[in-house]
Amino acid sequence: MLALTRLAKELGNGAILISDIAQSENIPQRYLEAILLDLKKLGMLGSKLGKSGGYFLIRKPEEINLSQVVRHFEGPIALVSCVSKKAYQPCEFCRDELTCNLRKVFKDIRDYTYNRLQNTTLSNLINENYILQELNVKSSGVDPQ
Repeated sequence: MLALTRLAKELGNGAILISDIAQSENIPQRYLEAILLDLKKLGMLGSKLGKSGGYFLIRKPEEINLSQVVRHFEGPIALVSCVSKKAYQPCEFCRDELTCNLRKVFKDIRDYTYNRLQNTTLSNLINENYILQELNVKSSGVDPQ
């Protein structure tokens, strides 16, 4: 996510060298190379070879939400498979999913997490006003949802 936010901040400034991103974001370069290649395959990034080469966003920051990235790299958003929408598997210990209170809690967590990730874009992450608004809401004790 750090590399994506860096690329979003640099949008319109041309391609950014992997070594520059790795150094500024403190990410091991070999690890970053693999991540950026994956994001290119997903259609989020483009690349340019040569002296002024590197990576750049090919989609607008407001079109890239965190759920797309998290699902690609981390897999299902649900903490347990019995509430997953993409990787559902029945719980081996549950007698009845419809009445399982623990499942209801994990479904609520999944729904909140998904909505939060889905509604947060790269544009939000690089927007200082968004960050300040989030901090103010949290410090006031008001639920942002």
